[in-house]
Amino acid sequence: QVQLVESGGGLVQAGGSLRLSCAASGRIFGSYVMGWFRQAPGTEREFVAAIRWRAGTTYYADSVKGRFTASRDLAKSTVYLQMNSLKPEDTAVYYCAADPSGTSYPAVSSAYNYWGQGTQVTVSS
Repeated sequence: QVQLVESGGGLVQAGGSLRLSCAASGRIFGSYVMGWFRQAPGTEREFVAAIRWRAGTTYYADSVKGRFTASRDLAKSTVYLQMNSLKPEDTAVYYCAADPSGTSYPAVSSAYNYWGQGTQVTVSS
Protein backbone atom coordinates (compact mmCIF):
# COMPACT_ATOMS: atom_id res chain seq x y z
CA GLN A 1 0.00 0.00 0.00
CA VAL A 2 1.30 3.42 -0.97
CA GLN A 3 0.05 6.74 0.32
CA LEU A 4 0.76 9.93 -1.59
CA VAL A 5 0.69 13.44 -0.17
CA GLU A 6 1.00 16.44 -2.45
CA SER A 7 2.15 19.88 -1.39
CA GLY A 8 3.36 23.11 -2.92
CA GLY A 9 0.23 24.42 -4.58
CA GLY A 10 -0.89 28.00 -4.26
CA LEU A 11 -1.70 31.25 -6.01
CA VAL A 12 0.77 32.68 -8.49
CA GLN A 13 0.70 35.30 -11.20
CA ALA A 14 0.95 34.36 -14.84
CA GLY A 15 4.56 33.84 -15.80
CA GLY A 16 5.47 32.70 -12.31
CA SER A 17 6.67 29.35 -11.00
CA LEU A 18 5.64 26.75 -8.48
CA ARG A 19 7.12 23.43 -7.44
CA LEU A 20 4.80 20.65 -6.40
CA SER A 21 5.99 17.80 -4.24
CA CYS A 22 4.52 14.34 -3.79
CA ALA A 23 5.80 12.38 -0.83
CA ALA A 24 5.19 8.65 -0.91
CA SER A 25 4.91 6.52 2.18
CA GLY A 26 5.47 2.84 1.73
CA ARG A 27 8.04 1.21 -0.46
CA ILE A 28 8.48 2.57 -3.98
CA PHE A 29 10.04 -0.08 -6.19
CA GLY A 30 11.96 0.42 -9.38
CA SER A 31 9.06 -0.60 -11.58
CA TYR A 32 6.85 2.24 -10.42
CA VAL A 33 5.67 5.02 -12.67
CA MET A 34 4.73 8.24 -10.91
CA GLY A 35 2.30 10.52 -12.67
CA TRP A 36 0.95 14.03 -12.37
CA PHE A 37 -2.58 14.80 -13.48
CA ARG A 38 -4.78 17.86 -13.14
CA GLN A 39 -8.44 18.64 -13.15
CA ALA A 40 -10.06 22.03 -13.61
CA PRO A 41 -13.71 22.60 -12.64
CA GLY A 42 -16.10 21.09 -15.15
CA THR A 43 -13.38 19.24 -17.04
CA GLU A 44 -12.00 15.73 -17.18
CA ARG A 45 -8.83 14.84 -15.32
CA GLU A 46 -5.93 15.21 -17.72
CA PHE A 47 -2.41 13.94 -17.89
CA VAL A 48 0.36 16.42 -17.15
CA ALA A 49 3.60 14.50 -16.69
CA ALA A 50 5.04 11.18 -15.55
CA ILE A 51 8.40 9.77 -14.54
CA ARG A 52 9.68 6.22 -14.30
CA TRP A 53 11.05 5.65 -10.83
CA ARG A 54 14.18 3.65 -11.70
CA ALA A 55 15.21 5.09 -15.04
CA GLY A 56 13.96 8.64 -14.55
CA THR A 57 12.42 8.67 -18.01
CA THR A 58 9.91 11.50 -18.26
CA TYR A 59 6.77 12.09 -20.29
CA TYR A 60 4.84 15.30 -20.78
CA ALA A 61 1.59 16.53 -22.17
CA ASP A 62 2.08 18.80 -25.17
CA SER A 63 0.47 21.65 -23.26
CA VAL A 64 3.23 21.70 -20.63
CA LYS A 65 6.25 20.53 -22.59
CA GLY A 66 9.13 22.93 -22.18
CA ARG A 67 7.54 24.59 -19.14
CA PHE A 68 7.11 21.77 -16.62
CA THR A 69 9.76 19.34 -15.39
CA ALA A 70 9.15 16.13 -13.45
CA SER A 71 11.89 14.75 -11.23
CA ARG A 72 12.31 12.36 -8.33
CA ASP A 73 14.42 11.96 -5.23
CA LEU A 74 14.97 8.26 -4.63
CA ALA A 75 16.21 8.72 -1.08
CA LYS A 76 13.20 10.77 -0.06
CA SER A 77 10.63 8.76 -2.03
CA THR A 78 9.40 12.05 -3.41
CA VAL A 79 8.53 13.24 -6.87
CA TYR A 80 8.44 16.84 -7.95
CA LEU A 81 6.78 18.89 -10.63
CA GLN A 82 8.58 22.13 -11.36
CA MET A 83 6.17 24.44 -13.16
CA ASN A 84 7.55 27.51 -14.91
CA SER A 85 5.97 30.13 -17.15
CA LEU A 86 2.60 29.37 -15.64
CA LYS A 87 -0.53 30.38 -17.52
CA PRO A 88 -4.09 30.95 -16.28
CA GLU A 89 -5.11 27.79 -18.14
CA ASP A 90 -2.82 25.80 -15.83
CA THR A 91 -5.25 26.51 -12.99
CA ALA A 92 -6.49 23.20 -11.62
CA VAL A 93 -6.23 20.72 -8.79
CA TYR A 94 -3.05 18.75 -9.35
CA TYR A 95 -2.89 15.10 -8.36
CA CYS A 96 0.02 12.77 -7.89
CA ALA A 97 -0.47 9.12 -8.81
CA ALA A 98 1.51 5.89 -8.61
CA ASP A 99 1.44 2.82 -10.80
CA PRO A 100 3.32 -0.20 -9.38
CA SER A 101 3.31 -2.14 -12.64
CA GLY A 102 5.29 0.26 -14.78
CA THR A 103 2.63 0.94 -17.33
CA SER A 104 3.47 1.41 -20.98
CA TYR A 105 0.78 4.09 -21.07
CA PRO A 106 1.79 6.66 -18.46
CA ALA A 107 -0.70 9.22 -19.77
CA VAL A 108 -3.68 7.00 -19.01
CA SER A 109 -5.18 7.70 -15.59
CA SER A 110 -6.70 4.24 -15.24
CA ALA A 111 -3.19 2.77 -15.18
CA TYR A 112 -2.58 4.24 -11.74
CA ASN A 113 -3.55 2.46 -8.54
CA TYR A 114 -2.75 5.11 -5.95
CA TRP A 115 -3.71 8.76 -5.86
CA GLY A 116 -2.99 11.70 -3.62
CA GLN A 117 -5.58 14.11 -2.32
CA GLY A 118 -4.64 16.87 -4.72
CA THR A 119 -3.28 20.37 -4.34
CA GLN A 120 -4.81 23.52 -5.80
CA VAL A 121 -2.83 25.61 -8.26
CA THR A 122 -4.32 28.97 -9.24
CA VAL A 123 -2.68 31.19 -11.83
CA SER A 124 -3.96 34.74 -12.03
CA SER A 125 -3.76 36.81 -15.21
